[in-house]
Amino acid sequence: MVTESTRGELREKTIKVRRCAAVVKGGRRFSFTALVVVGDGHGRVGCGYGKANEVPPAVEKAQKDAMRNMVPVPLEGTSIAHPVEARYGAAHVRLMPANPGTGVIAGDAVRAVCECAGIGDILTKSFGSNNPTNLVRATILALQSLRGQSEVERLRGVSLS
Repeated sequence: MVTESTRGELREKTIKVRRCAAVVKGGRRFSFTALVVVGDGHGRVGCGYGKANEVPPAVEKAQKDAMRNMVPVPLEGTSIAHPVEARYGAAHVRLMPANPGTGVIAGDAVRAVCECAGIGDILTKSFGSNNPTNLVRATILALQSLRGQSEVERLRGVSLS
């Protein structure tokens, strides 16, 4: 249940909307939570989580949270520079670079993060939990741990050619 929209240059994808029920004297009172991924398609991506008594305010809060939490992702063409792995909770994600034309080979949650970041060719595999919230956060952690060629050259103090 991934819905997509664009706001200016930003791509926004609603990954999951959940309903929570609190039992009160008169019956059940429902509230909603939303998980949203926002990216510019050029190497910046973020995820946000929002809660409200109705769905639209929850999604808006999640979008604002995602825009606040955007992080840079070093891209190498339409893919990533090297394989990376990350864990968040019980979710474990492995991201591997792919040749041009491969596309995004991923599940819904990981696919949304990669597409919002501007990654067009990537191979992914998720292990452990299939909770969308943990998968999205593990994917963003993996993308944050990427190192571009210039950064590796700077850290090692050598020229890679």
